[in-house]
Amino acid sequence: MDARSDRNAIPLAVDLDGTLIATDLLWEGLFILLKKNPLYIFLVPFWAAGGPARLKQAIAQRVDIDPAMLPYRAPLLDRLRTEHAEGRKLVLATGTPRKFADAIAVHLGIFDRVLATDGLDNLTSGKKRASLLAAYGDAGFDYAGNSRHDLQVFDAARSAIVVAPDRHAARWQAAHGAETMPAPKPTLRTVIKMLRVHQWLKNSLIAVPMMLSHEYFNSNMIWACLLAFISFSAIASAIYILNDFFDLALDRKHVTKRNRPFASGELSIPFGLGAIVVLLAIGVGTGCLLPIEFLGVLGGYMVVTTAYSLSFKRMLLVDVLTLAGLYTIRVLAGAAATGVDVSFWLLAFSIFFFLSLALVKRFVELRTTAIAPGERIAGRGYRTEDQEIVAQAGMASAFSSALVLALYMDSVAVRELYPHPWLIWPLAPIVLYLTMRVWILARRDEMHDDPVVFIIRDWRSQIVVAIGAVLLVMGGW
Repeated sequence: MDARSDRNAIPLAVDLDGTLIATDLLWEGLFILLKKNPLYIFLVPFWAAGGPARLKQAIAQRVDIDPAMLPYRAPLLDRLRTEHAEGRKLVLATGTPRKFADAIAVHLGIFDRVLATDGLDNLTSGKKRASLLAAYGDAGFDYAGNSRHDLQVFDAARSAIVVAPDRHAARWQAAHGAETMPAPKPTLRTVIKMLRVHQWLKNSLIAVPMMLSHEYFNSNMIWACLLAFISFSAIASAIYILNDFFDLALDRKHVTKRNRPFASGELSIPFGLGAIVVLLAIGVGTGCLLPIEFLGVLGGYMVVTTAYSLSFKRMLLVDVLTLAGLYTIRVLAGAAATGVDVSFWLLAFSIFFFLSLALVKRFVELRTTAIAPGERIAGRGYRTEDQEIVAQAGMASAFSSALVLALYMDSVAVRELYPHPWLIWPLAPIVLYLTMRVWILARRDEMHDDPVVFIIRDWRSQIVVAIGAVLLVMGGW
C-alpha cells in the first residue's frame, strides 16, 4: 500500500470554528439574534446558565446562517476538496450546533459525516475526542484544529494539522512537530481599518463653534476641542465595531465591505469586543474631563448611533435624517465642550447640508448595488426606483443649506460678529459648488461611498474649503 492509499484509509476530521472558517458561529449567531430583537440579550444569561450546549442550541433554533458567505480558509478548503476527490473520507467534527454544521456540510458537499453539538452534549475538547475515538479508535483518524480546545483531540489523532493556531495550539505544534497551516497575522493596518480612523475626520466638526466664535487662539477652547475630538473618535470607533458585528452577513455580500476585518475573518469577534471596552473607557474617561453638558451630548450620540446600527439604518428616510442628525450632534458637542452658544442658523445649515450628503450616500448605494426592480437593497429601505426622488431631495437639501447661509449673512448677527461681512458672502456659492459637484460625480459613478470622506480627501474640495476658511477668518478681523 503506497503512502497515498495509506493516508486515504484514515479519515480526516476537521474542526469548524477558527479552523475551516475564520470566525466563530456562536458569536455570529448571537449578533444575528440581537439584530432581530435586542431584547434577547436578557435571555442569553439564562441560556448560558444551562451550559454551553444549551446556549448554542437556543441561538441556533432562532437564527439561520448563509454557508456560502462564510470566510472559509482557502488553503485548507482547497486541500480538503483535493483529498475528497482522491477518495479520502472527511469528517466535520465541531462544537457548533448541528443545524449550522449540517448546513455547511451540505453547502460544501465534501464531508462524509458530521459530528456536532446536539442536545445538551457540547462536542468540544474531551467530548469531541471521545466521539472520534468511539467512531475510529485510537490513532484511527487525522485531525485539523486550531485552538486549546483541540489539544486533547490532537493527542488522540494519528497526525495533526494545526491551522491558524492560537498560542496553546502553536505551543503543541512546536513540541510535536506537527504540520501547520498558519494564517496571516493581523497588522497595524488591520487595526486601523477596524477603528475606521479615516472616519475620525468627521469629528473635526467639533471645532466649528469655536471657529465661528472667532476664538482661534483661545488655548482653553483648543484643549477642550482636542479632548472632545479624542472622546468622540473613541466612541465612534467602538460603535463602528459593534455595527460591523451586526452587519457581518450584509458586508460579506458587498463588493468592498467584505474586506472589512471582521467580515473577512482577519480579526475575531472576541478581539473586537475587547477593543470596544477599551474604546468606551477612553471615550467616557476623556469626556469626564469636560463639562457635564458634553457628557450629555456624548451619551445622546451613543444612544442614537446604536439605535441607527440596530434599527434606524433599515428605515426609509429615517436613516438619512438620523445621519444628518449625527453630524449635527458633533457640532453640539463642540459647543458643549467649549461653552459656546450654538445659533439657530448654524443648526439649520447643518441639518440641510448633512442631509444632502447623507442622501448622496444612499444614492451611491442605489447606483452601485445590483438589485431587481421592486427589491430593496439588503439592510436598507430603498429600491432601485427611488434613485430619482433621493437625488431630487438631496439637491433640494443642498440648495436649502445655501439659502440658510445666504439669509444668515444678511442677518444682524453677522453684522455684529464680522467687521467685514462682505468677505463671507462667497461662502454660499462655495457651499453650492461643493454639494453640486458631489452630486454630479455621484451621477457619474465617480463618488466615494462616503461623501464627507470624499470632500476631505479631494484636493479640489480642499482648496475651496481653504478659501472659505480664509474668507471667514478675514471677515472676522
